[in-house]
Amino acid sequence: MARSDHKPRLGVWKFASCDGCQLTLLDCEDELLQVAGAVDIAYFPEAARGSGRGTYDLSLVEGSITTLHDAERIQDVRRRSRTLVTIGACATAGGIQALRNFADIDDFMAAVYAHPEYIETLSTSTPIADHVPVDFELRGCPISKQQLLEVVSAYLCGRRPVTPAHSVCLDCKLRGNVCVMVAHGTPCLGPMTHSGCNALCPSYNRGCYGCYGPKENPNAPALSERLDQLGMGRAERLRFYRTFNAWAGPFREESERHGP
Repeated sequence: MARSDHKPRLGVWKFASCDGCQLTLLDCEDELLQVAGAVDIAYFPEAARGSGRGTYDLSLVEGSITTLHDAERIQDVRRRSRTLVTIGACATAGGIQALRNFADIDDFMAAVYAHPEYIETLSTSTPIADHVPVDFELRGCPISKQQLLEVVSAYLCGRRPVTPAHSVCLDCKLRGNVCVMVAHGTPCLGPMTHSGCNALCPSYNRGCYGCYGPKENPNAPALSERLDQLGMGRAERLRFYRTFNAWAGPFREESERHGP
């Protein structure tokens, strides 16, 4: 992003989500003051009033597309954004609400609502990149504060963000953790999950839940073979891959191999 006489305009947009990734930006606290000094935070409904009008140098987009209105609105956000970055599992993989994609949405609505005929929704929950070009995807549920600051500062300086591409397994090695799957036989998604949480769950002797989505080139069949050796049945393996990033390609494809 080129430097100019005026501060770059930043927009933070929300679609279907819990707002947790927007709160990560507010959690930056001291760093947020520096961000606010470097940019004009022109639209951020979670933190301040704003009309959302005009164009934006950098847009951070949280949430998935679940309604026709969402699908139309993201087109408008894209047209008015020089750089568009998606943040969080909902925006990059459809979120936990993408579990609807594996079933009939009418059945869900009939089970939840007394009058589902008043509900207008799409049959799927899909990531932003399925609808408009995205310049960078920042994964996580929620996203990492440090990685978010790296992404914002990178685009303000006109360079590509540098975020680690390795798996949670390497983070475990760097922290000196004993492998929970090797030592205790605990199922763990760490071998195919993107770095970002600093191996939080394995550090407390729990298996990784895959909050940061798939790493590059994961070997899912090899992990499933190991899970089978640990006694995890097909139905359990299906649920294992269908959590926060169920619609992310490698997780989705591996879960479908263990489906009915």
